[in-house]
Amino acid sequence: MMLRKAINPAFLKNVAKPFSTTSSVKNVSFELTDTQREMQETARKFTRDEIIPVAAEYDRTGNYPWDIVKKAWNLGLLNHHIPASVGGLEFNIFDGCIVSEEIAYGCTGIKTALEASGLGQTPVIMAGNHEQHKKYLGRLLEEPLVAAYCVTEPGAGSDVNGVKTKAVKKGKEWILNGTKMWITNGGVANWYFVLARTNPDPKAPAGKAFTAFIVEREWEGVHPGRKEINMGQRASDTRMVTFEDVRVPEENVLLGEGAGFKVAMGTFDKTRPAVACGAVGLAQRALDEATKYSLERKAFNKPIAEHQAVAFMLADMAISVETARLAWMKSAWALDNKKPNGSMLASVAKCYAADIANKCATDAVQIFGGAGFNTDYPVEKLMRDAKIYQIYEGTAQIQRLIISRQLFANALKGGN
Repeated sequence: MMLRKAINPAFLKNVAKPFSTTSSVKNVSFELTDTQREMQETARKFTRDEIIPVAAEYDRTGNYPWDIVKKAWNLGLLNHHIPASVGGLEFNIFDGCIVSEEIAYGCTGIKTALEASGLGQTPVIMAGNHEQHKKYLGRLLEEPLVAAYCVTEPGAGSDVNGVKTKAVKKGKEWILNGTKMWITNGGVANWYFVLARTNPDPKAPAGKAFTAFIVEREWEGVHPGRKEINMGQRASDTRMVTFEDVRVPEENVLLGEGAGFKVAMGTFDKTRPAVACGAVGLAQRALDEATKYSLERKAFNKPIAEHQAVAFMLADMAISVETARLAWMKSAWALDNKKPNGSMLASVAKCYAADIANKCATDAVQIFGGAGFNTDYPVEKLMRDAKIYQIYEGTAQIQRLIISRQLFANALKGGN
């Protein structure tokens, strides 16, 4: 990988070091390291200079932000988690979230366009062998390309066990057939992570029924559909992807036949904190826009910020943003340090931050009043963009199911 000239060499040398802590209370700290602050400032400046000025136009047109993708790639703001063994920076989850929250502040549609490639990469990072890393992750380091994660289907969203896409072994190849839906980066990805049923027994347990594949966009039989026109996050490219007799070589199987469900679900533990931090970035933007407007807009001969009804709304927004940020930080820390409750904390962070993003965006529109309902002002876009956080990568209800099951399991074991 060619080092990006815009990044300080010391930053590149030290950035992959894991977030460190100890169990001693006196050493608990919420202060970022010098390296983490540099990462944050790089992402913040990029967001201020490159994303915020064009976010509304990308929202209006729905065009994929290739110019921003290329600039982010040049700065090292893409492909955070690719292992150092193939030339990547090998960010841990915490460090990646620091960058992602800053990008989300500018536009969560653009952030999703960038982050979805990370979602597609994560199963390969987790379960791929060195040759798969070198070929597919290395490709993303060589030029500004993106990947995609193909699991959801028209009839199988939260119910992953309902996936109908199937693959049949023929010699040293698998023949893949099926349709995936709501695939982020579906029309722009260079390659896909694809989950398919490979056990023909309908009673086979999920842990043995599915296999994970790496599928290249240019292979015969791969057909992305039309771009979906969504309520929000319109810069993100969302499409149906159909696979018709696609020939997948056996070397493109991840981890082994029947291991697909484990790979697909394990991915979400690592990516849900990144979704949560994106929701926090949106909520912070809503708070900042609403605060600024409340100090400028006057009613009854004084700024509306001086009316308690508005001031208390802003205070509640600030409380929500701070606590949601703590939630993603704790979940990322727990996963980076392989804590046993990391999966549940990832669901807590994702669920809570998604709800907070929606509440803060709605309150920002309320504080703007009639102007908040108008496209000339930024908060109506925030309100539209926020909703998907309660849906993708596991709905708010699925997160609560995960959390409650873990609570019950802990109670039965007598733990906490």
